[in-house]
Amino acid sequence: MALTGKTNEEKIWNYLTAQGLTEAGAAGLMGNLYAESGLEPKNLQNSYEKKLGYTDATYTAAVDNGTYQNFARDAAGYGLAQWTYWSRKEALLDYAKARGKSVGDLETQLGFLVQELSLDYKAVLTTLKATENVKAASNVVLLKFERPADQSVAVQNARAKIGQAYYDKYAAKAAPEGGSMSMTEQQLRKKYVDYAITYLGCKESDGSHKKIIDLYNSHTPLAQGYKMKYTDAWCACFVSAMAIGTGLTDIIPLEVSCGRYITLAKQKGIWVEDDSYTPKTGDLILYDWDDTGSGDATSGADHIGIVVSVVGKTIKVIEGNNGDAVAYRNIQVNGRYIRGFVTPKYASAAGGTSSTSGSAASSSGASLEYKVGDTVQFAGGKHYAASNASSGTAVKAGPAKITALAKGAKHPYHVIHTDSTSTVYGWVDATAISGAGSGSTGLTYTVQAGDSLWAIAQKQLGNGSRWQEIAQLNGLTSTTIQIGQVLKLPD
Repeated sequence: MALTGKTNEEKIWNYLTAQGLTEAGAAGLMGNLYAESGLEPKNLQNSYEKKLGYTDATYTAAVDNGTYQNFARDAAGYGLAQWTYWSRKEALLDYAKARGKSVGDLETQLGFLVQELSLDYKAVLTTLKATENVKAASNVVLLKFERPADQSVAVQNARAKIGQAYYDKYAAKAAPEGGSMSMTEQQLRKKYVDYAITYLGCKESDGSHKKIIDLYNSHTPLAQGYKMKYTDAWCACFVSAMAIGTGLTDIIPLEVSCGRYITLAKQKGIWVEDDSYTPKTGDLILYDWDDTGSGDATSGADHIGIVVSVVGKTIKVIEGNNGDAVAYRNIQVNGRYIRGFVTPKYASAAGGTSSTSGSAASSSGASLEYKVGDTVQFAGGKHYAASNASSGTAVKAGPAKITALAKGAKHPYHVIHTDSTSTVYGWVDATAISGAGSGSTGLTYTVQAGDSLWAIAQKQLGNGSRWQEIAQLNGLTSTTIQIGQVLKLPD
């Protein structure tokens, strides 16, 4: 298909959404591509330019005309996704040659990208075609497709911010400042499951499961005052950590013991003892491996997971510590080993339409002080699953980024933590945030023709990947900059 749009980012957005990705899925993928290459299909990994003696343009030309024969094996990242491994670069080159196109052609690389996702990363593509959550999309690309050496929470947040900026710029259904930004019950259920899917494949053998334990331990108070160890059984920890990561701790119990999960669910009135119950997306399922299959199991619980979907009589579940990894399991409705279900009250956390007339809590709809993209200091207190929710969960103070606005709502700012100091991820009161320090050196740069944030960071700071710092420092909510614009530069 011919690309439509005036800029690379517009062309990529139109292409990906036309391929069936949701707007959140396209935004999350684009955020990762920008972090890798600045959306430049001819981008040669910076550290290899001097090593190989090529620029982006001369490297591409040499590959195309055959004077450079080591494209697949030189270990240099190249293109939109910075393809590096030899077999993937070889496949990219073969794909381009078969179509009579340059290896650096944007449309060619987009076609190859979608082909890779369709054939070799089906779970990633499935998420990108279903999710309505930018961070879930960004994380599944980061952790399951790009898989850079640094997969820290800080990197996850940085890439999700880029994706959110694209979403805010291009998504037709992105609500205006005064519009509704609350989530329905079904959206909340999907948000919880989508977030869990971003951790699919994390395992003990390579230590990638540790980020789940760390997320759980970052929340206070800890269940029973116990701090999880990396060597502990972690199925209940996984379920709890996903609730922490999505800001749903007011409706999903936090616990690291399967037995106590049942106790807490009963106390909240959300326990279903009936094995024949047909669960919904986002419900929790507990297992008893000693179940004989005769009648309802009523003894202890040995394992727990999150219901992804139910098709016919088959329940699809995502579980932590399934074979020492995050993995799927299929089990039949009323099947053997089912101990029971936890049914969180998602409807109670879902919010209605934000009132444009406002309330006392929102200063009667007065103009908001901060905008999407601003970095702020969250003072601590409660965050909420919806902008007009009546109950929330207490989280610690820390720096955060504003990702959405709901003018006139009780909790008008949606923020996401930017480091591990806090786990805030939800709607907060206007009084709970304040402006953050700028971190500026006082140096500035005037945008020239042909500049991009990536290029400016490379020229002025010596590292193109530091473009996010420039964007954050200047309060930019997209990657678009104008000739003559004066940008502050970070330390």
